[in-house]
Amino acid sequence: QVQLVESGGGLVQAGGSLRLSCAASGRTFSSYTMGWFRQAPGKEREFVAAVNWKTTYITSVKGRFTISRDDVKNTVYLQMNSLKPEDTAVYYCAAAMNPYEVPRPSEYDYWGQGTQVTVSL
Repeated sequence: QVQLVESGGGLVQAGGSLRLSCAASGRTFSSYTMGWFRQAPGKEREFVAAVNWKTTYITSVKGRFTISRDDVKNTVYLQMNSLKPEDTAVYYCAAAMNPYEVPRPSEYDYWGQGTQVTVSL
């Protein structure tokens, strides 16, 4: 069982930065692929980034967002720079054990409660 708690969301102006954190419980954190997803109102949940032995990003955030993990602190981070209004969404942290397709939400076993990110003009 893994419990995930996100933090770090908020309101920021376009061009600004935020760093999201996701603290995980459990002793096997390092074995999980950790992902960030987001969901805007009226839209489906969308893959943003994931980290296991490599990092994977959706095209629209490449060069602006960086995912990282600290397996000692059982925490995964999402550094978001050059934020745009279209990045506005609830951001979710998720954990998957050996996912076949990293960007697919159904591959993930555990989810956090989400944290709101709002980017204003």
